[in-house]
Amino acid sequence: MEIKFGTDGWRAIIAKDFTYSNLNRVSQATARWIKDEEITNNGVVIGHDSRFMGREFSEFTASVFASMDIPVRFANRMAATPALSWAALEYDAVGVVITASHNPPNYNGFKIKAPFGGPATPEQIDAVETRIPDADPDFEPRDFHSLVSEGKIEIMPLNDMFLDVIRERIDIEKIKSSGLKIGHDPMYGVSQGMIKTLLPDQTFELHADTNPGFKGTAPEPILKNLHTFAEFVKENKCDIGIANDGDADRVGLFDENGRFVDSHMVLSLLAKYLSQEKGLSGTIVKTFSTTSLLNKQAQKYNLPIETTKIGFKYIADKIVTGDVLLGGEESGGLAVKGHIPERDGIFIGLTITEMMMHYGKPLSTLVQDLFDEFGPHYNTRVDMHTTDAKKHAMIAHCKEKKVKTINGKKVIKWEFTDGIKHWMEDGSWVLVRPSGTEPVLRIYSEDRSEEVAEQNAGFVSNIVDQF
Repeated sequence: MEIKFGTDGWRAIIAKDFTYSNLNRVSQATARWIKDEEITNNGVVIGHDSRFMGREFSEFTASVFASMDIPVRFANRMAATPALSWAALEYDAVGVVITASHNPPNYNGFKIKAPFGGPATPEQIDAVETRIPDADPDFEPRDFHSLVSEGKIEIMPLNDMFLDVIRERIDIEKIKSSGLKIGHDPMYGVSQGMIKTLLPDQTFELHADTNPGFKGTAPEPILKNLHTFAEFVKENKCDIGIANDGDADRVGLFDENGRFVDSHMVLSLLAKYLSQEKGLSGTIVKTFSTTSLLNKQAQKYNLPIETTKIGFKYIADKIVTGDVLLGGEESGGLAVKGHIPERDGIFIGLTITEMMMHYGKPLSTLVQDLFDEFGPHYNTRVDMHTTDAKKHAMIAHCKEKKVKTINGKKVIKWEFTDGIKHWMEDGSWVLVRPSGTEPVLRIYSEDRSEEVAEQNAGFVSNIVDQF
């Protein structure tokens, strides 16, 4: 079978395509890429999330690399993806994470992190993919424990090391003294216990035990998956709720009233806090599906802004090659200046907590302050599990600019950066785009009204059903 990487890694259904045989091929290709292109002399750092057989798959992966004479640093237990990215930067190594991130529980995957501490670039991924067909199907790696005893694989407490990094970059003691109560939902993923370790007396955890099936819900921190957590935040009178996806690189937040604060708002809050309060400068980098509120802020704050294709690897490339204040995407992946060029759901959640202390205001008020200043912006996303035929028909329909009105509003402009974005006369928009990691058609919408944003997305969804 052909193995292709999506917007963030190779992902496949366990036992169907995510098998030891295919994992062997991908690992060999990655090892040969490291050697052929002399990416680093410092080997790889490998870890895994809480998914089914994550430990076994990651040990096998480590064995392939070590058997090919590439030194391995190996997480002693499941580890957060941002911890792997930090380690890649710290040791000038390539990071490999056995994770399917936020995908449904029957998936697993293989993410590659470059030595700069973020997702491998599209060019680097292409270089790995071209080597997959040449992998030796009969290659058998040596025994993991033998390689450990020989020193070819070094076991390290990666999550614990990363928590020390967070302690250096977030004023944990000040948060402790503030008495702010934090709700944390790791969604049965790798972040369980991490915030509680930092703030044991102030953190209230939900879904903080290991469940490889995630109780049947994909561990993606979006509102439809977090209604129980919203109630938990209110019941425990938390000042903020922080939810992380399966490998902890994404974040979803709740205010003190249990109301969801999506990534669009989190990015906008960070843009204001970092530039206007902390005095930092740099480019705002956002993906094509992210709020236009950031454009208004960039203009007012006199900051440059750039829009990329969807996928954090495009943002990471901008961070590594330029001066970026913050970068992010609507799906919960955000990065800020002074940390790693990588999504980090734990760090971002704690940065927002730090911001609340700075302003001395509840999160709901800080969001309203933005709306008062720039006007309301509401975003929604519909994930349509539909047939390939309907998906391709809809994309072709949109590319031909055949959607001329949406919910009674005239479409006046189309953009094709990544999918098809339809702009209406009042500044609202709807984006239609196929997922890069799942058999899904995504429909994104932004409007001044939350209700109308949902209606606009629903209107376009109905067009898909007609094919």
